[in-house]
Amino acid sequence: MRVKKSAISAIVLAAVLFAGVAWAEEPIEPVPPVKEVNLAKAELGKKLFFDPRLSKSGFISCNSCHNLSMGGSDNLKTSIGHKWQKGPINAPTVLNSSLNFVQFWDGRAKDLKEQAGGPIANPGEMAFTHDLAEDVVKSIPGYVTEFKMVFGDDKIDIERITAAIAEFEDTLVTPNSRFDQWLLGDTNALSEDEQAGYKLFKDSGCVACHYGMAVGGSSFQKMGVKEEYKSKSKAEGRKAVTGKDEDRFNFKVPTLRNVELTYPYFHDGQGKTLTEAVDVMGRLQLGKKFTDEENAKIVAFLKTLTGEQPSFTLPILPPSSDKTPPPKPFE
Repeated sequence: MRVKKSAISAIVLAAVLFAGVAWAEEPIEPVPPVKEVNLAKAELGKKLFFDPRLSKSGFISCNSCHNLSMGGSDNLKTSIGHKWQKGPINAPTVLNSSLNFVQFWDGRAKDLKEQAGGPIANPGEMAFTHDLAEDVVKSIPGYVTEFKMVFGDDKIDIERITAAIAEFEDTLVTPNSRFDQWLLGDTNALSEDEQAGYKLFKDSGCVACHYGMAVGGSSFQKMGVKEEYKSKSKAEGRKAVTGKDEDRFNFKVPTLRNVELTYPYFHDGQGKTLTEAVDVMGRLQLGKKFTDEENAKIVAFLKTLTGEQPSFTLPILPPSSDKTPPPKPFE
């Protein structure tokens, strides 16, 4: 049977509109695939993201703490930086980070471009300076050529370095999770327990903070509303940015996309498992003690938020100039 293109278009449009109605009433929206990207700029950013030469030791890259084979995080309580320093805070996932309203747990960076420059110059992380990072990139002929192709002239500075990294990070979205398929009208995408878990997630009030495409990342919230959260971490959250006492322990709500991959949980990494994280969040934030059965159903729902992981080949980094001295491990 042959169907005219116009008829096919009408059928597809009707399906999309129907699905739109289905999720329009839900607090969570599907993650869309990447729509617009400067491919040359993103490819340059990918090289820089994986390049350890942007660190003082020559051994730490952006991917060290935001490993794209590990859900965009490092699965450590707190990350390890220069000279094996143990960081004060858990590394948030870079996946879907473009959907966050601000970056970092305390929101000190307004966007991914600003965020990308932070770890490079942080003495506890990559321990470089922006000037030295610029000099290293300028010393590598392959980068000089690629920057000129992308930006149209010979200028290489931290603004362009971080802009390229941010362009690559914009591509790191994870659409087509089973939950998104369900939102889009596939009623068989979730089991009964998973649907029951989502209903509990909504009815219990979790969606007051975890909503939207990223299922989080849209507000600051106090850690420990109903009960005090006891942590060994020195991180004070938003207070470190505003200086206001009322902002103490206010953190950016983390995305729950791919949450089964981004353990351990919370800003200090104290939540070892999703089961533990759901229990703590229920008690501290909602004043609710979930039964084992309720907890298991919510965890089952959370695992449906794992989407398609970014697919790409690892970049071949341009070789250093002969004038560039070899790095000294964790000098």
